[in-house]
Amino acid sequence: MLKPVKLHAAASAAMMYDSLGLETAGLSRQAFERAMTGYHKLVSEGKIQKDNIISIIDFSLPSTSKRLFVIDLEEGKVLFNTLVSHGRNSGKAMATSFSNRPESFKSSLGFYVTGDTYQGQHGYSLRLEGTELGINDKAMERGIVMHAADYVNDKLGKAQGYIGRSLGCPAVPVNVHKKIIGSIRNGTCLFIYSPDRKYLASSRVLQPAA
Repeated sequence: MLKPVKLHAAASAAMMYDSLGLETAGLSRQAFERAMTGYHKLVSEGKIQKDNIISIIDFSLPSTSKRLFVIDLEEGKVLFNTLVSHGRNSGKAMATSFSNRPESFKSSLGFYVTGDTYQGQHGYSLRLEGTELGINDKAMERGIVMHAADYVNDKLGKAQGYIGRSLGCPAVPVNVHKKIIGSIRNGTCLFIYSPDRKYLASSRVLQPAA
């Protein structure tokens, strides 16, 4: 059980990480610290409308791990920690190949701003706007959204060694998708992380200010 702690504005990413017990929960320190770096940059640029929530998907973990973390920075607690899919052409158990190209059926890394919700092919879904040119800025064109999928479940993961995969969307379990989407919709920050050298070298959001 993750222990709720009250965070102060001046607390460093390292202190937050330790206080929230995120290492025990499985989130890599690198994913969290880079998420916070980009989050602060997007907030300073006025791109985040709701700055109390950050969501992190850690693709350094296999799909059988609970690698989606939704964190309430204001209250100092983890709201959700659950499974999430990657694109079918990004890999099986591990997501290792990424693309911004339509019809690639791969996940796109980087920072997103959550949009509005709608009822679509997969039911209640959340639009995602990619903020990184050439990395994930075609998310809307590609129809990359957060939605529910019955193939995102522990039983399937244990049976075959990996959960089901999407066409590039971060799909979440059916039993929690409405609560997750309701918590992060309309202007929060979502970061999809991988220790992918190409992404880390090319992401302008992660580059230090000149």
